[in-house]
Amino acid sequence: MKVLVIGGGGREHAICWALRRSARVTDVVCAPGNAGIAAVATCVPVLQDDVADMLRVVNQTEPQLVVIGPEVPLAAGIVDALETRGVRVFGPTREAAQLESSKAFTKDFLQRHNIPTARYRTVHTMEEAREALPQFSLPIVVKADGLAAGKGVVIAATQAEADAAVVELLPMNGSVVIEEFLEGEELSFFALCDGTHAITIAAAQDHKRIGEGDTGPNTGGMGAYSTDALLPDELRTWLLRHVAQPTVDGMRAEGTPFKGILFCGIMMTPAKGVAGENVVSGFAPKVLEFNTRWGDPETQAILLRMETDLLDLVNASIDGTADEISVKMKPGASICVILASAGYPAGAEKGVAIHGLDTSTPAGVEIFHSGTALNAIGDTVTAGGRVLGVTAQAENLRRASGKAYDALAGISFRGMQFRRDIGWRALNRERGQG
Repeated sequence: MKVLVIGGGGREHAICWALRRSARVTDVVCAPGNAGIAAVATCVPVLQDDVADMLRVVNQTEPQLVVIGPEVPLAAGIVDALETRGVRVFGPTREAAQLESSKAFTKDFLQRHNIPTARYRTVHTMEEAREALPQFSLPIVVKADGLAAGKGVVIAATQAEADAAVVELLPMNGSVVIEEFLEGEELSFFALCDGTHAITIAAAQDHKRIGEGDTGPNTGGMGAYSTDALLPDELRTWLLRHVAQPTVDGMRAEGTPFKGILFCGIMMTPAKGVAGENVVSGFAPKVLEFNTRWGDPETQAILLRMETDLLDLVNASIDGTADEISVKMKPGASICVILASAGYPAGAEKGVAIHGLDTSTPAGVEIFHSGTALNAIGDTVTAGGRVLGVTAQAENLRRASGKAYDALAGISFRGMQFRRDIGWRALNRERGQG
């Protein structure tokens, strides 16, 4: 089978890598791809926000299956266009992808279907914002309504900061969502959906802040880890029953069946004053947001652990048979550490030579390329804010972390920055257990 993957980041590198491992996949094409993806797939140029150009690539490459990686093509409606043409495609339609492309749509949907989330208000003008902001205690969360590449969220410590955030974010989409701030640890829960059923894939925890100890501005993600301990059976059952499956049921009932990956961003808030079915294991989980595709860099960590053939998941989602499969993960843990360019997240220094990529990696370690390219003489250079995802798997998080940081020690480029504490909370808990 020939598979076309749309996208060109670390998530798509991991997807191409996983598809290559399937005995039924004979050829992988990636549009546009990057320097690392070129080692496992044929890369062709494409405009990811242009449906006509993506259709051109599909016509040119004639795949039996198309897998959509990023959110922009989904929001542009590429799945709708391919389904209309009878092309087998993995991902949600444009209307279903509103669960990610519109924060206001999602908050209203969650409220309609009694799925736990933070108190909120959507505003369209500064006047509405100034009337709404005093209704929330500090700190206040201000979110751009539409897509913002993981960086459209401001946690304002003062009313002045909240005003400034609204001024900054309102022009992006014409509306912003103001939310109450939730205390707790974040959890990324991934479910496979086929329009009727939702099944568990795995959980991970992302590190959005640029600085160690979760400090500094938000980024697209500076690293992630995935462990068995993140998703005990009781929590897995609760998230399926109270978040993922009700979301699939609600979307189907509203005439927009959801197929693909449902990435549930969950805040594990302490269960203070909360009782009944909204409590599990001492927490009252609430939905922060949905993504309608694999996350980045969570995907790198999850796919390195996943033993189930990725093609089986894709086919089950398309065919409506997700309830007939189960996802098997390697026991233990995995971790992805992002190496970023100088200036990130405010900007990125591009065209900088990357050294050390020709060194062989040990078993259980993969280097996934996020923002790389080949220059005129064939050297791999930086081409984005997030450059590489050094990813490792082992029997526990401490060993996986050690393998990842040992591997990245041999890689360098001018201005390279990375966090040295990915998985720090879980590592502290692991050490506490001996």
